[in-house]
Parts: sequence; structure tokens; C-alpha cells
Amino acid sequence: MSADAGRLFVGLMSGTSVDGIDAIVADFSARPVRALASHYLAFPPELRARLLSLSVPGHDEIDRAAEAGLALAELYAEATRSVIDKAGLEARTIAAIGCHGQTIRHRPERGYTVQIGNPAALAERTGICVVADFRAADMAAGGQGAPLAPGFHVAMFADPGIDRVVLNLGGIANLTRLTRGSPVVGFDCGPANILLDAWIERNRNEPFDRDGRWARSGQAIAPLLARMSSDPFFALAPPKSTGRDLFDIRWIERHLSGDEAVADVQATLLALTAESVAQAIQDHCPGTREIVACGGGVRNAALLEALGVRCAPAVVRSSAALGIA
Repeated sequence: MSADAGRLFVGLMSGTSVDGIDAIVADFSARPVRALASHYLAFPPELRARLLSLSVPGHDEIDRAAEAGLALAELYAEATRSVIDKAGLEARTIAAIGCHGQTIRHRPERGYTVQIGNPAALAERTGICVVADFRAADMAAGGQGAPLAPGFHVAMFADPGIDRVVLNLGGIANLTRLTRGSPVVGFDCGPANILLDAWIERNRNEPFDRDGRWARSGQAIAPLLARMSSDPFFALAPPKSTGRDLFDIRWIERHLSGDEAVADVQATLLALTAESVAQAIQDHCPGTREIVACGGGVRNAALLEALGVRCAPAVVRSSAALGIA
């Protein structure tokens, strides 16, 4: 099917991992939606440090957040131009850019969530309409403002013949329940990559654990896993959401006794993700027969294997098997 200019959109995402921008040109005239091009733009280390510093209270936050938002808009525009070029298109063919911005605080228990990225500046830099501020309406209606993906998951993955869960493995893991005869439910169930990335960066100066190789070199520590799993967040009923405000390097440190081998801690963090996902599905998505996994965590082979074991007899497979990369 040829691309329809009225149905071409650019999607931009920079998530909890705060590593960079994922950009895509998507053709919504096709079924399933067709990706025409994708592009990744890493955050410069200085900007990443600024964004991470805004996740905790500090001096002169209003100015720092505004300045970082302008810097983000410039990078969002660069990523947009690059992905449009890759698709062999021109800006005038794009109907809109979807960009929720970078979350710097997520406090649904206090009734707010804060994203930066200056969508007006992005629209000016690209000449394309920008759709932003996705979370505010949900917060105003009593929701958590996160996760964002359930509406898309329904459109792409709902099947009247199967009880399915869509599992997004980003910095945070979130679930969308697509169960026959039940309302759609979406919620965060705990950390996915955020703690794994933080621990390997702290101890090996690497941005992520490629294929989970470092985690495979260690052994999960049962008492540590039990302490981590006892965090009150895991016992909360949906709707619920979380982020860097809770799960960060300090959260890991609070649970350590101090004599653990660092590779064993990594293995335990991987086990925590698998355990918390499986428990959430068991508690809130009973009868699930298929788990459709997406997000950066799909590239962690050790994590997918752990999920397959822990979530059996439900089958875990990548969203790519259903036509969505």
C-alpha cells in the first residue's frame, strides 16, 4: 500500500531510561501500521546529566527545566529531520509529530506529572504540527497519566480469540490487559531496564547490559530479591504508575547488605523484573495465554528467557511477530 500523506506521522519518545530519542515515521493508512523509517539520537552526556538532576529537588529548578526543555526541542527537531530524510520524505508530507516530552517528575499520588520539551519550539523548528501534553487529561480525570501506550495496544493487538497482555519493557515495565469480556486496563508493574542500567553504569561504566550477559554471569540472591519484592508499590492495585522518583540507584542501595557480589545484584535485578511482571499478570490479568513483549527490554535475551520461565504456561513473544517492530 502506498503511503498516504494525510496519514503519515512522526513519533518521538524519550523515556525513563533517559538515554536518547527514538523517532519513527509511521504510515497509518496501512494495516498493520507500517514503519517507513526509524532513527535513534543519543542524548549528549551533559544534557543527560541535566535531565537526571531534574528528577530530584534542587536549586533553580524552573530555569534549569526551561533551558533543558529548549535543548530537548532542538534535539527532537534534529531527530525529526533525520527520520524524515531516512524515509525519503519532506516535512510537508507529515500530518503531525507526536511528542510527549521528557518526564522529569511523576507524582500521581500528589496529582501531577511534569514533562519538558517545548512543543511550540519543536513546531517552529520543523514546520510541522506537534501534538503534546498527552498525560494531563488522564490526570485530571483521576488517572495516573501513565502508561501512555494502552490505547495503541488495543488498536494494534486486541484479538477477540485470545486473552492477551501487552508488556512494554522500557525503563519501567507496564502492562495492558486485553482480556475478552473485560475492560482494558493498563498500569506500571515495576522496573524493567531502569535498575539494570543504573547498576551496570555504576559498576562497569556501561550504559546497559547487552543481552543480559552480565546478569547471566551472576546468581540471583534470594533474600535480596525478597527484600526488593516487598516494596509497597508492587502490592498496589491498578491504576498505578511509577518512575525514577521511586526506582533509582538509591533504591537499590537501600536494599543491599553490603557484601553482595555486584554481578549477583545484577542477576537479582533481572529476576525482580521477571518476578514483578509475572506476579502482576497473575494478580490482575488471570487467564492470560499470550504475552506480547515490546520496548528496549525485548533485546535483553536473558530477561525474555526469565519471563518465559516465570510466566509459563503463557507464551511470551515479541510484538514483531505480530507485525509491529
